[in-house]
Amino acid sequence: MAETTGFLERHHFLLRRLHSLSGVAPIGVFLLFHLTTNASIVWGRLGGGGAPGAVKTFQHEVNFIHSLPALLLIEIFGLWLPILFHSVLGIIYAVSGRPNVGHYPYPGNRRYTLQRLSGYVGVLFIFYHVATLRWHWTFLIPGGTEWTAEYAASTMGAVLRGGAAGMTIAGLLVSAFYLLGVSLLVFHLANGLWTAAITWGLTISAQAQRRWGQVCFVIGGLLMLGAWSAVIGFATINHTVARGAEEGVHAPEPTPVLTPGMAEAGTLRDEH
Repeated sequence: MAETTGFLERHHFLLRRLHSLSGVAPIGVFLLFHLTTNASIVWGRLGGGGAPGAVKTFQHEVNFIHSLPALLLIEIFGLWLPILFHSVLGIIYAVSGRPNVGHYPYPGNRRYTLQRLSGYVGVLFIFYHVATLRWHWTFLIPGGTEWTAEYAASTMGAVLRGGAAGMTIAGLLVSAFYLLGVSLLVFHLANGLWTAAITWGLTISAQAQRRWGQVCFVIGGLLMLGAWSAVIGFATINHTVARGAEEGVHAPEPTPVLTPGMAEAGTLRDEH
């Protein structure tokens, strides 16, 4: 342990900045795109197709992601390892820190405490989210629904409801955990963006920190809207409608059938 502590102390400046940087990119950037993609289950209705149109929009996004070459390697080196690094180092910093919110209940101290709490719960939520949906640990899902990329919206809805038939008590608990998890992750990112600017010396004056704080508040608010839209959208989607829309996306394009008259007309056009 003394060796580990010595290493952290010797490289404190570098590790602090790498910890801050990893929280912004790639983790923060991924969260932005991930929530935007998942929120398409709601904003996908804007095209006029209603719920089926939203499902098709989301399914097209999922199909694109899963068509990327070396997706597993991208996930491991571009996401899972950075999350592991950020989480382990963050827990070490949080455990070794000395919060004084009980003696000085200022907003900054409250944000510091909530940042630590959101980190703890966020790590637990990310593990549950990846283990159940990506690693298919269906024993942790009420009803045992297995999420599949081919039927992304319908299976996600069944995961959050505890089954395809409708919302169950267990499903309600899972949906509540998702709402809590994504909300804390969004706060962790928004507050982390504010502190990252201080860490990198970008906002030195109190006025600069206040202005950047307002920007982070807007970013957090928009991301929170996207996160809640995604969870509520999936939890309330009609399974039958979603599955029908997904089948439509996967259905092969119909092959045009040429009648004798059409073939003859085509031949005449070719001669001219």
